[in-house]
Amino acid sequence: MTIDLAALAAIDVHVHAEVSCHDPEDPVMAQFFDAASAYFKAPRERPKMPEIAEIYRAQNIAFCLFTVDAESGMGAKRVSNYEVAEFAAAHADICIPFASIDPRKGRLGAREARDLIENHGVRGFKFHHIVQDCHPGDRVGYPIYEVIAEYGLPAIFHTGHSGMGTGMRGGGGLRLKYGRPMLVDDVAVDFPDMKIILAHPSWPWVDESLSMALHKENVFIDLSGWSPRYFPPQIVRYANGQLADKMMFGSDFPLIRPDKWIEAARGIGFKDEVMPGIMKGNAARVLGLL
Repeated sequence: MTIDLAALAAIDVHVHAEVSCHDPEDPVMAQFFDAASAYFKAPRERPKMPEIAEIYRAQNIAFCLFTVDAESGMGAKRVSNYEVAEFAAAHADICIPFASIDPRKGRLGAREARDLIENHGVRGFKFHHIVQDCHPGDRVGYPIYEVIAEYGLPAIFHTGHSGMGTGMRGGGGLRLKYGRPMLVDDVAVDFPDMKIILAHPSWPWVDESLSMALHKENVFIDLSGWSPRYFPPQIVRYANGQLADKMMFGSDFPLIRPDKWIEAARGIGFKDEVMPGIMKGNAARVLGLL
């Protein structure tokens, strides 16, 4: 079973698998989930993967699914990449498996990345250097990037403010500086064969992401994590112009539901002719579905 691109309404490139179907919720991560739910005014209960698939299949939207590995930076046990990949294989008509590997795992992480790609069908990777407590350009993560680039796969990098830690004492110990988009610029230069997706509108560094997507052929932007009603105006302006082929729909589910994102996006000024690219076409190219 494979994805029928022509039959899809959209592709959501940013969906979180935050709880395992087999293991209990990690108590460290639970504290951050509570704070993020309060920040986003979202339900505290996190859906498990079968529920996610039901929601997306009902809306005819394919989705990239991933966990976030922050075992070194936060001391929180991750949801297994292998569980995500196994689930995606059973729902291959709608689910595209991504993996997350803590950059500090270095060469051992690179071994895992290669195994996930070669033997478990993983199609991309997710990094969140704020919770991983690591500079995106730190050479410790380069062995993992090298594997991703070797296979020409995309990697999503969290950028901008983080709901994780917002409102907690000392921000939960998380450092927002690692979410600055320009910190990823060295990675884009050093790994031109790795497609880099800068996640979120990148506030308060919005213009850095726009500049990088203009400048680097391998840099793209996903529009997740914010309701489109609150997008900075330059996002819409560039989506309607020079970056029409670089921007992609992402929700940040479960914190934002895809139907709510799509409903809000219809009224903020995106041109009719650019919406098909944002909703599906650009992601299909980056993901190698075309």
